[in-house]
Amino acid sequence: MSRFTVHDLAATIDARAATGGEASYTRKLLDKGAEHCAKKVGEEAVETVIAAVENNRDHLIAESADLVFHLLVLLKSRGVKLEDVEAVLEKRTAMSGLEEKASRKRD
Repeated sequence: MSRFTVHDLAATIDARAATGGEASYTRKLLDKGAEHCAKKVGEEAVETVIAAVENNRDHLIAESADLVFHLLVLLKSRGVKLEDVEAVLEKRTAMSGLEEKASRKRD
């Protein structure tokens, strides 16, 4: 049995985005627009931070899953593919994190 990956989740979001109807939470989010999707990412980010600060491991895991899901939906709403984000991450790993962060300040 293979492991479930973020790519699997992105594919599920793509499939659900292509469907219509009331049965898909993903479709409902997308129908409300990118601004709504962005707000959901913000809400989930705050909930993730709270879980981390409270040192609640199970809650942190659950909220992190919600955050990743909503981030992928937001990316979908703006036509950004996971591969686009991965390409930037790959480029950034060519240097140390401190060097990479410093280079962004010059851009």
